[in-house]
Amino acid sequence: MQIMVVMGKILICGLYIISAAASINALDNGLGLTPQMGWNSWNHFHCKIDEKIIRETIVALSNSPLSKVGYEYVNIDDCWAGSRSSSGEILVDVKTFPNGIAPLVDLAHSVGLKLGIYSDAGFKTCAGRPGSLNYEVIDANTYASWKIDYLKYDNCHTDGTKPEIRYPKMRDALNQTGRPIFFSMCEWGIDDPATWGQNVGNSWRTTYDIKDNWDSMISIADENDKWWKYAKPGGWNDPDMLEVGNGNMSNVEYKTHFSLWCLMKAPLLIGCDIRNISPETMNILTNTDAIAINQDPLGIQGHKIRSNGILEVWAGPLKDHSMAVILLNKGTSIATISVSSDELGFEEDNLISVYDIWQHKNLGIFAGKFSAEVEAHGVMFGKFTRMDGHFVNF
Repeated sequence: MQIMVVMGKILICGLYIISAAASINALDNGLGLTPQMGWNSWNHFHCKIDEKIIRETIVALSNSPLSKVGYEYVNIDDCWAGSRSSSGEILVDVKTFPNGIAPLVDLAHSVGLKLGIYSDAGFKTCAGRPGSLNYEVIDANTYASWKIDYLKYDNCHTDGTKPEIRYPKMRDALNQTGRPIFFSMCEWGIDDPATWGQNVGNSWRTTYDIKDNWDSMISIADENDKWWKYAKPGGWNDPDMLEVGNGNMSNVEYKTHFSLWCLMKAPLLIGCDIRNISPETMNILTNTDAIAINQDPLGIQGHKIRSNGILEVWAGPLKDHSMAVILLNKGTSIATISVSSDELGFEEDNLISVYDIWQHKNLGIFAGKFSAEVEAHGVMFGKFTRMDGHFVNF
């Protein structure tokens, strides 16, 4: 019998068998085949969370149209943890979560939702609660015993080692529990996680924290854009959570925010209080045409293909051979933006059908070029389909 090691695998009689050493260096939880969708407590509540808020959010999500269009995770961010026991187990803050986390998990599961938790690859979380550094195995086992479905893993108060060293330790600990737990790496783009995160997490933050204003949102979109080639099913670039509905941007800007996150195959994690959600915000967050772009199984991140600094074209291919396209106006007045067929990978004489994702209607058939008037800080978000069904590689 001839045995050789080739690229971390053992080759026996012509068959590849994954070695134990190789398998532990990969994330193989079957999750994240499309970007995650759900809610997270941080953007709206920050540290002011408690059992009542989470319980009411679970109920509100399950009873709203949001759960019907794919939002499934209810994720508790920082400030739920209190201390550690004498044997090292993480303990909840009994002042705010007197009944613990497990009953909230059970409630979420009982209404068809999933529950996520937060920790940190440092000695403390960003808010100063106990972190998981050197407690990876015991914490992963605790989360699995609670039947947690998702872990957001932050990067504060570390020992100075690189994220590439600390984050795989939690990945391995989660793998070893035998429970599929979505692993969301929140290390703020340190050391370019897009280049190494695919084997470690289901998503990785590419930026620092988003704020609820136009300049923050649009700069984060630009920062995330440059990593587009690294996203694929099982692992996604994460430009941080949605601010839609938190009140400091206009509805036009929130539509732009949601459109860009959908095109970029970003996680769609709602950051507003869904217990008190306006009709306008609900309309944005439940746009099924936009969500379909985000959840497209081809899993190629749309990206910027042209910019003059103010007027931009973003695009990305879809599994049905269409192109998702955003005409983005960063300026302060209405502008006409055009895109040509060849920019989108079509031949110049191809007839292209254009569907408007926000108007939910067909705009007609075009050849050579499509133009639209786009309001300030707004988008035209469309699906462009070649009439004969063929597609030129983009």
